[in-house]
Amino acid sequence: MSIQTLSDIKLPLGKGEKDLMKLAEKKCGGKVGYFAIKKKSLDARDKGNIRYVYTIEFSKTPVQKEEKIFDRLPPERQPDKPVLVVGSGPAGLFCAIRLLDHGIKPILIERGGSVEERERDIQGFIEYKTLDVNSNVQFGEGGAGTFSDGKLNTQTHSPLNREVLQLFVRFGAPEEILWLAKPHIGSDRLKTVVKNMRQYIIAQGGQVLFHTRLEDVFIKDGRVKEVSIRTLNKDMVCSNSDFGVEKMPVSAVVLAIGHSARDTFETLFKRGVTMRQKDFAVGVRIEHLQSAIGFSQYGSAYTQLPSADYKLVSHASERACFTFCMCPGGFVMPAASEEGGVVLNGMSNYARNERNANSALIAQVTRADFGSDHPLAGVEFQRKIERAAYREGGGTYAAPVQLVGDFLSDKISNRFGEVQPSYAAGTVFADMRNVLPLPVVEALKASIIDMDRKLKGFANSESVLTAVESRTSSPIRIERDETLQSVSVKGLYPCGEGAGYAGGITSSAADGLRVATAVFENF
Repeated sequence: MSIQTLSDIKLPLGKGEKDLMKLAEKKCGGKVGYFAIKKKSLDARDKGNIRYVYTIEFSKTPVQKEEKIFDRLPPERQPDKPVLVVGSGPAGLFCAIRLLDHGIKPILIERGGSVEERERDIQGFIEYKTLDVNSNVQFGEGGAGTFSDGKLNTQTHSPLNREVLQLFVRFGAPEEILWLAKPHIGSDRLKTVVKNMRQYIIAQGGQVLFHTRLEDVFIKDGRVKEVSIRTLNKDMVCSNSDFGVEKMPVSAVVLAIGHSARDTFETLFKRGVTMRQKDFAVGVRIEHLQSAIGFSQYGSAYTQLPSADYKLVSHASERACFTFCMCPGGFVMPAASEEGGVVLNGMSNYARNERNANSALIAQVTRADFGSDHPLAGVEFQRKIERAAYREGGGTYAAPVQLVGDFLSDKISNRFGEVQPSYAAGTVFADMRNVLPLPVVEALKASIIDMDRKLKGFANSESVLTAVESRTSSPIRIERDETLQSVSVKGLYPCGEGAGYAGGITSSAADGLRVATAVFENF
């Protein structure tokens, strides 16, 4: 018997996989030999009748399971000079794995530390305010997404998205991400997955070099011929010397550098690599009680369901506003990567069981806001508001905060209510008008009121705003052609979110796979 598919199966709360199996057996007229859940989502439009919606596949006879990808490596096709992958975020890791699939053993360099080291560095920053500018929430193994929520939903429709999820499962992610409508891994589990990827790359003959930064690229006849890399010594300040600098001939360089590699952006610009400004968004993190979000989304049934999330968009002003990287049952993370700036990110573990929900609440900013036509003007725009947040927070990496009610009334708050901020590096009451541009502040005000109509309680006066959320996406795009190489330098492959070609873990990983295949084909 061929595989049958049933879609739009609605089950009330309390029903689950056993009931789906019974349905499949009924359709088959007996015991099934193959059964799989292909999709699972939650329909909460009617709070009095919340249901899970499934798509299943089944057959009376056994079916060979979906073949694992990358189980067999092809013959080695190592070029005469190394392929260098710069950055070990999702774009860099997946690119390195796909290069191995094509028989190429890459060298992967990462300016930050391993996930184990990153945890210690981040905790040291929280406790002692000692910022390691190369190993933090933005830089290090796994990239910025490692200390977020591990959200894998994406608005892109790349055929590679399925492969990304399969690879995550292969390296230790829960199998449910293959069928959940809103898959996530959680930061706690994602660290293990990333570590497994690193170990696989090394076991298959690739190299992974931590505390190693791309220092310069050397171009001849329109092609990258050589790079210099610097070994970063945590115990020695050597950024202005030749200590630890090594030159390396290369056949190709994949720039999976992440959206915060500002010094690398500057180096590439000086070397004539074509790039341009790109629109992005800035704002704050907004925190509510997770129980309040759950009740608003699901009614009294919220205690029987996973932690509720939301995604909101507002066009209440001329400047579009939206929520981004919503972290149910999570906390707000200190995410600075430059001294003298305060930056935030959101994070949740797999259980999503912390007291607060938080989300970025951001307003669109465009090149007209940057005040310059320089390709790196967006970087300076980000830096300006991050430094303003640092000043308003007292110059200690504490973050400026304001209650929603006071924000809407232009008042500096003087006490917290039912929502206590989760930002662990300290908070200071401040006026957000001293941190963000006034047009952004006014747009956020209008959006809060508008979003409250869509999600009751969003504008709760005791909800907490913390600043500043400035690294939502890359402020530049490194231009590439149809071969995925830089339009100005052959052998240079801009890749992932930092280069302006992705937004989030899944799309960045998919771009890494795509670029790796382009490197192989262009050889």
